[in-house]
Amino acid sequence: MTLPDTSSSPLGADRTFQVDLRGLVDLLSHHLYSSPRVYLRELLQNAVDALTARQRLAAAGEPAGLGIRLYADNTVVRVEDDGVGLTEADVHSFLATIGRSSKRAEGIAQQRADFIGQFGIGLLSCFLVADEIHVLSRSARTPDAPAVEWRGRGDGSYTVRTLPSSARPGPGTTVTLTPRADAAEWTRAQQVHALARHFGSLLRHPVTFDDGSGAPGVPVNPEPAPWARTYPTPGARSRALAAYGEEVFGFVPLDTIELDLPAVGLKGIACVLPDTVPAGRRHGHRVHVKGMLLSEQAEEILPEWAFFVRCVVDAESLRPTASRESLYEDDTLAAVRDALAERLRAWIARAAASDPDLLGRFLQAHHLAVKSLAVHDDEILRMLLPWLPFETTDGHTTLDEFARTHRTVLVTSSVEEFRQVAAIASAAGLGVVNGGYTYDRELVHRLPEVRPEATVADLDPETLTAHLDPVDRETELAAAAYLAQARDALAVFDCDVALRTFQPASAPALLIDSREARHERTRSQLAREQQGGVWGDILGALRQDAPRAQLILNQLNPLVRTAVTIDEPELARTSAEALYGQAAMLSRRPLRPAESSLINRSFLDLLAHALRKDS
Repeated sequence: MTLPDTSSSPLGADRTFQVDLRGLVDLLSHHLYSSPRVYLRELLQNAVDALTARQRLAAAGEPAGLGIRLYADNTVVRVEDDGVGLTEADVHSFLATIGRSSKRAEGIAQQRADFIGQFGIGLLSCFLVADEIHVLSRSARTPDAPAVEWRGRGDGSYTVRTLPSSARPGPGTTVTLTPRADAAEWTRAQQVHALARHFGSLLRHPVTFDDGSGAPGVPVNPEPAPWARTYPTPGARSRALAAYGEEVFGFVPLDTIELDLPAVGLKGIACVLPDTVPAGRRHGHRVHVKGMLLSEQAEEILPEWAFFVRCVVDAESLRPTASRESLYEDDTLAAVRDALAERLRAWIARAAASDPDLLGRFLQAHHLAVKSLAVHDDEILRMLLPWLPFETTDGHTTLDEFARTHRTVLVTSSVEEFRQVAAIASAAGLGVVNGGYTYDRELVHRLPEVRPEATVADLDPETLTAHLDPVDRETELAAAAYLAQARDALAVFDCDVALRTFQPASAPALLIDSREARHERTRSQLAREQQGGVWGDILGALRQDAPRAQLILNQLNPLVRTAVTIDEPELARTSAEALYGQAAMLSRRPLRPAESSLINRSFLDLLAHALRKDS
């Protein structure tokens, strides 16, 4: 944008901005529009709005056969409509004044909701592919109106002249572009046809395309939207909508959900994805506004939890942004999002009530999405919580089935904790659910809301160790020396050692150590090292109260029965370190560097001891 020379202007006089058109077009191409291909969408949009304005003007007396015709033969691109057209005054006002739109004209401004474009910059997009725009128009407002020709050039200059009405026999507008060589990718006949179908397949006005070969023009939008057609049976309708979803998105939907919000003139379908998608991964949805494709990546049309569907919708009352490639976030969009979310909840409810097979397939693929919804939606929680799958000590099963077997349901706080205790808890008859996955722990704790007879509690070390049988006093005394050596060897890991009996006998040891306890010990240790002095002594005393890990040795295991009889101090320490390392690896949690070093050292020491013994 440049300013005129004002050296001779009176001080304080008003000045008018001048526009550097080339700079503005560069700005549009790099910051407003995502691709030069939008030029055809803008031309189609202007043609549709012109037809809409003529319908308003003509009312019941509208002539038949109004439509839009595209022509592209690799040398020229032409878009012709039978719309309201422009007068010479309109041309000066709307084509030569950047940012001004004919939809703001008197008598039309109050009806702007009927138009797609409302920003007055669409025609500039043509400069993304051409250096000159030629417009020939004739107004329908005056029966004997002359034709008006406007030529706009990329350097910011334009010419206007009036032609005899014979230059354009009927009302409407023709826009002609002579493409630049560097825009051939977007202006070839085949590409123009593909772009017309891409953007205009759902337009309500007939659009035809002619490639200059002499063959009749082919329809771009031969049929109305699939949800606007009539079908002989409900089954035929469902199959047609599913086929359309497959055509648009490239997958066979698990099911299709019809969407209809009359208040905003929205119709369309939601296609349920047949496969699992990562949590929180939001898919773009295909949104049309008054038939014109607005965006293929409109994430904002649905809430975040609805990542198990992809939608294609056509709406009347949603507002596009200035680029017309996304939706304007306002109260209307928020209300539409809430209403569509309610449609998805209703579909889940119908599946739960009347189609258990569909519900089962849906939950198998999308249980995480439903869990995220159930956390915040009491109705979905009551309907589906018993049916949702969880990882438990009985395998992957539903909470309903699990609660029938275990009146008290214990839930871990992490995946790591579940893996530490699963085998032991299962052998002890405890019912434990892995609460470490997203939403699982919170949902399990809400089980009594659905099954009042069920009891849910967090699993803690005391609960588990209470179900491990103690050894007899003689065995405890015989193993006392070994246990003392083991505690001394593992003191560096803040780990206590105990001897119990538990199933399965094949498990030599169980390491009970929560992530929170490890973090607390690490934090206390760091604070002690950094403070020193009196504060270090105080923090050291507090560290003694931090939760300690427990290595529980299994007296039923033959290896442990042999280990507790070792009377050689170094070998006793090494065996205790090896048992700790093996239990830590079985817990599947990340090993600390000191633990990895201990595992390697204990293995080499045991190997060296065995070799010395054999020699």
